[in-house]
Amino acid sequence: MIKKSFSYRSVAGFTLVEMAIVIVILGFVLGALLLPMQVQRQQLAQSQTESTLAIAKKALLGFAQQHGRLPCPATAASNGIEQPIGGLVACTQMAGFLPAATLGIQPVDAQGFALDGWNNRILYTVTQVDNPSFGTVGLPDFTGAGEMSNIGIATMNPAPLQTIPALNPNLRVCLSAAGITASTCSTVPPNEINFAINNAVAVIYSTGETGSQAVGGADETANLNNDNVFVSHEPRSAADPNGEFDHIVTWISPYVLYNAMIEVGQLH
Repeated sequence: MIKKSFSYRSVAGFTLVEMAIVIVILGFVLGALLLPMQVQRQQLAQSQTESTLAIAKKALLGFAQQHGRLPCPATAASNGIEQPIGGLVACTQMAGFLPAATLGIQPVDAQGFALDGWNNRILYTVTQVDNPSFGTVGLPDFTGAGEMSNIGIATMNPAPLQTIPALNPNLRVCLSAAGITASTCSTVPPNEINFAINNAVAVIYSTGETGSQAVGGADETANLNNDNVFVSHEPRSAADPNGEFDHIVTWISPYVLYNAMIEVGQLH
């Protein structure tokens, strides 16, 4: 009888080092696959937000054409409705939320507020300037019922301010927070500088991916402190001298508003 002999070789598993190398490689592969998806989601949210802001701007101009004024901001408790309704008194607050329910903008969240691409509520500030020489004293020129029509765009202040229009919106959108004050984009005199616009009627804006709880620097803070001055520029990282910035800001120029209202006979 012939006996066969077999030799057995022990088969060892992967060593810890080899497994670590495999995991690192898998990490690189997954990272390479996921990064484009994250970029695509970011770009989609950015595009959606810009579209929402453009729709909001058109809706505000349409509201002015119909009602002869801009709506007040919505408050946190108003379910997307301007506060107060009707333009018979000053707005409850100058800075608040876009009154999406009043404007008929969709989609909105369960409380009636328009959202940006990151599900943050769209913010809205409207000038509350009131020229005491014209119109009703105490009723803001741009949100008060009949005020813009009563004052008219050709009216000028009496001497010594006769070169200043009676309709004189006072919101500023600055290029950075460097040198800004609570009411201007730079210290004046001699001349105000550092602005994209120094007579905006309304500002509509998103707080971007980081939201209202952003840990950004001076430029983002300027958009969240409820005064007349805002900052708008391209996104920047936390390494920027003024800190991280990802807000998306648009505004309404008085001349765009005037033209829209003249077209329908609301302003002369």
